[in-house]
Amino acid sequence: MKIFTTLLLICTFLFSKASNPPDEGMWLPILLGNNQTEMMAHGCKLTAEQIYSINNSSMKDAIVWFGGGCTGEVMSNEGLVFTNHHCGYGSINELRFNKGKEHDLLVDGYWAKSKSEEIAAPSLSVAFVREMRDITDIVLEKLKGVSEADRAAKLQAIYKTITTEATKDNGYEGLVREFFSGNAYYLFLMERYTDIRLVGTPPWSIGKFGGETDNWMWPRHTGDFSVWRIYANKDNKPAKYAADNVPYHPKHSLPISIKGYKPGDFTMIMGFPGSTRRYEFSRGIQYRTDIFDPHAVTERKIRLDEWKVAMNESKENNQKLNATWASIANYWKNWDGEKRDLLKNNTYETKKAQEAEFEKWAANKPEYANLIKDMNALYDGYMPIAIQIPLTLNEGLLAPKISGIAFTLVALDTMFTKNDTAGIRKLVNQLKASDSTIYSTYIQSADQRIFARLLDYYYTNCPKEQRLAFVDQIIAKYKGKTTLESFQKYAAVVYSKSLFASKEKFDAFLANPTMKKLRKDMAYIHISAIYSNYLQKYKPTIDNFNAQYSALNRLYIKGLMEMQKGKAFYPDANSTLRLTYGAIEDYDPKDGVNYKYYTTLDGAMEKYIPGNEEFDLPKELITLYKNKDYGRYALKDGHLPVAFLTNNDITGGNSGSPVLNGNGELIGLAFDGNWEAMSGNYNFDSKLKRTICVDVRYVLFCIDKLGGASNIINELNIVQ
Repeated sequence: MKIFTTLLLICTFLFSKASNPPDEGMWLPILLGNNQTEMMAHGCKLTAEQIYSINNSSMKDAIVWFGGGCTGEVMSNEGLVFTNHHCGYGSINELRFNKGKEHDLLVDGYWAKSKSEEIAAPSLSVAFVREMRDITDIVLEKLKGVSEADRAAKLQAIYKTITTEATKDNGYEGLVREFFSGNAYYLFLMERYTDIRLVGTPPWSIGKFGGETDNWMWPRHTGDFSVWRIYANKDNKPAKYAADNVPYHPKHSLPISIKGYKPGDFTMIMGFPGSTRRYEFSRGIQYRTDIFDPHAVTERKIRLDEWKVAMNESKENNQKLNATWASIANYWKNWDGEKRDLLKNNTYETKKAQEAEFEKWAANKPEYANLIKDMNALYDGYMPIAIQIPLTLNEGLLAPKISGIAFTLVALDTMFTKNDTAGIRKLVNQLKASDSTIYSTYIQSADQRIFARLLDYYYTNCPKEQRLAFVDQIIAKYKGKTTLESFQKYAAVVYSKSLFASKEKFDAFLANPTMKKLRKDMAYIHISAIYSNYLQKYKPTIDNFNAQYSALNRLYIKGLMEMQKGKAFYPDANSTLRLTYGAIEDYDPKDGVNYKYYTTLDGAMEKYIPGNEEFDLPKELITLYKNKDYGRYALKDGHLPVAFLTNNDITGGNSGSPVLNGNGELIGLAFDGNWEAMSGNYNFDSKLKRTICVDVRYVLFCIDKLGGASNIINELNIVQ
């Protein structure tokens, strides 16, 4: 191993000398050997080899990347998987009338009483990490002499070569990720299973209890879990769905503890956290608080409001949109809280102070001396046009469904120009195969209102000198008493004429696509004007900013490691397998207020509102509550635990992750963060940052006492 890589690992992963508390950090399991002493000092009874091993069964063999955006855990020797209800929500929604219209799986819940009753979920897959490899030296060697402008393309070629070689004889998928902005690289060998079947889900009123009102909030009383099973062929290998597939036999499955916990008890969480930016510059914080968060929050609220109107119009609309609405609402609220907390915690000022300290240290080091100055100059050129990101792209003008559909056809237009017959045929076939999915969350009336309102928001908030001339032309042509009325008139015409305004029209176009039809379409003309303007005026500057930012951030992190030798640095989350460890802990959100570290069913009953979309509860649950019929899942005082808090460091992607005690036994499932620490992707607040978890005893109670699925309970390894 080269000197640089050795230095990096020493500076980064010398956990035994770490100054950080054990609750901060998303650590790579492959390097936990460096951390074993500290973990054991805090209550972990497992060795690093028992947590991560290539050759032997270990805890990592029970953790799955669930659906590519969440985490799940294998709970039995027959491939039973637990994850969050909200992680399985989309698939459950697709399957909701599998048993007929008289039984709504999403609303009523479902429990398979035998394997023959388990329901295949065609769009779902899970993946195991079979091995991690440090490939830093290989990648950095191949990058020598490559310019920053060419770096991204070169990296993709390097990744392809490495993954092709690593997966040629084993059937695995290869995934390369960079860490510390490109100071380190790891290869992840993944094994993906695609025959996944629904075993059980609680009713909506349990799995979504509290709805958007309680989202990110504590105290919490949500039974956020669902149960699935992995199926394999007779050789235990991945296979497409087949009736004769058999339950997967894992290398490791997790035992369950119903012994309980108390404040200070060791906890660890293993999963796939999505994205953090803990090494962000101060100007990056300014961009979030001043530009991205406020605009993105308002734009998402426009979509949410119009979708809610449509959802209230019919059950069919509600079915189409509820999963999408929940997904968009999740980060709408997150970003709103993020801006507040970044400002409240003076994160910009803190980062500025850190940069000043770095500049002082770097003054006599030529490699780093001008780094902060260069970064500020880079932002000076970027910030004036940075508003184009939220206003023009996915949160803004591209957000309406019709705009997104039209945007996918820019590639088709290019193929028409090049007379690429094979390319046209391939893309059209792909669109034909996916058009049902494309329109599965489309309601024309709502989309039309969103289209008009987002245009009006763009017109009102985009600096006049940057505003697309096409938008001013719309106002001039479609005269209304207000700009919104002008855009509403324009939207009515677009949606009445566009080839993409309905699945039927789109299907007719795909049956005989021509360049003339495409270029005459009003929605395509609309999106072409937007995209061409962005492409010509802003994308080059934004692309240059991103490339130069990456180089400077990579150098900054390298410098920080040199400046603070002996400090534990952990890599930002990037949807790779991580472990975080901490403890059960309550918190004080404000003066005079203490939030207890757990909740019970009593609290759910206090919130209960019959017939309310967010706070209703099943009649059967209320009966069990009145009779205090909790079985072996109750606390010693007779109450039923529902949720609890830890100080573990998690983010999006950790949803569904197992919360484990020091013996590696499941005590709950992580499902949320808390409202008082919404800036956690940029800074870790050890006083307020908490992980909200559903207690496994509530999970088992719902399966056993409420669902009557003793077959599932009997399959689990439950430690009394």
